[in-house]
Amino acid sequence: MTSHQHCDLSWINRAVQIIESDYQRSADTHLIKLDNHGFDGIDIYLKDESTHPTGSLKHRLARSLFLYALCNGWINRDTPIIESSSGSTAVSEAYFARMLGLPFIAVMPKSTAKSKIEQIEFYGGKAHLVDRSDQIYAESHRLAKELNGHYMDQFTYAERATDWRGNNNIANSIFSQMERECHPIPSWIVMSPGTGVHQPLSAASFAISNTTLSCV
Repeated sequence: MTSHQHCDLSWINRAVQIIESDYQRSADTHLIKLDNHGFDGIDIYLKDESTHPTGSLKHRLARSLFLYALCNGWINRDTPIIESSSGSTAVSEAYFARMLGLPFIAVMPKSTAKSKIEQIEFYGGKAHLVDRSDQIYAESHRLAKELNGHYMDQFTYAERATDWRGNNNIANSIFSQMERECHPIPSWIVMSPGTGVHQPLSAASFAISNTTLSCV
């Protein structure tokens, strides 16, 4: 949506309320202490992000991206949402787009697993396939312009949409849940690199504690 388009503030306020209400009804994901036989003196915890409605930690990111876009007036009641993603981010964004009654299109390469496309379609989204993975960004921009939609662009806006000090951030959640443990500040946080969106956000929180971040 271009900056000169009229914003329906009543709809935007309602959309923000819908997302915030969904968050208010949701419990935080569990931090599970494992029985780690063979690792005496080492406490190991598992942060189970699979319990989000869309099954991954990208649910947090998608919520933040929608709120950021709404508050900037980029999304209105009829705005198509476009994202360049063949993974969990697209699934989570499809969930929130459906919640707001908005069309959602995920631009992805033809090689994307059928199961991932089916997950996106389950939440009412559509897959827009391109030949190669390096074409998804330009095609997302083109679609957004053609459809008068909004390109969510997770890689550009993730770091500013997510408040690394806020309770929607996974790092903040971990530290909060660790407060009553024998060792409340973990020595290591181990996570998969994925697309690399969450690591800088997590690192900002970890930097203020004596904690090492490892991506494997």
